[in-house]
Amino acid sequence: MEENKGLPPLLMDVDADVLARNVNRVRRTLDENRYGSNPPAKLIAVTKTVAPEVINQLKALDALDIGENRAQVAMPKLPKIAPEFRLHWIGRLQTNKVKYIIDDVCMLHTLDRLELAQEVDRRARQHGRVIPALVQVNIAREPQKGGMPVEEVEGFLRQMSAFPNIHVEGLMSIMPLDASEEELTGYFRGMRTLFEEMRDLAIDGVEMRELSMGMSNDYAIAAREGATMVRIGTALYRRD
Repeated sequence: MEENKGLPPLLMDVDADVLARNVNRVRRTLDENRYGSNPPAKLIAVTKTVAPEVINQLKALDALDIGENRAQVAMPKLPKIAPEFRLHWIGRLQTNKVKYIIDDVCMLHTLDRLELAQEVDRRARQHGRVIPALVQVNIAREPQKGGMPVEEVEGFLRQMSAFPNIHVEGLMSIMPLDASEEELTGYFRGMRTLFEEMRDLAIDGVEMRELSMGMSNDYAIAAREGATMVRIGTALYRRD
């Protein structure tokens, strides 16, 4: 695996009271923005920019689902964090990095092409695993982002029966950073509609139960529009 060249240094320390305040604030916001009668969206604490010492502080707050996006950053951390943490892969995954994460990931949020499905299935079979995965959708059609357009999702899902070592459990999307609240609401609502449509199709080997969307700048909107998981980084570690 390549070294961490060109990557910013990790955040090494966060005051425990600040972290607790921020985690509680996010959870309170999620509770206040439930989708109908559903339970609050689950917090995935994005830890890609923080050191193991900070990650371990999340254990006392029962924030055990963590998100990473670079194999060369995540893998050295894992031996240094508590075994109770559950690793979610939230970044675009190159096929040549699958081998590094296959034993440790609890869910892959960014399944977005057949080439990746083939490699994940192959590596998972070698390791005797079935990998839970979410299909990434580029609902805003941003050319710089991963994910497939809405119209390709059903066809992709129907091919998943060919990969018995992958269990598709829902959808994931990343929204534009510069979108207005009205635009974001439309995108999130579109993802929830797509999620429900795919669920109603009852495609063999596919189970629509998780919808991963929303980050620090838009997670309240995502939650009230139907996210079951939100991926929060900055809002957990800031000192304001």
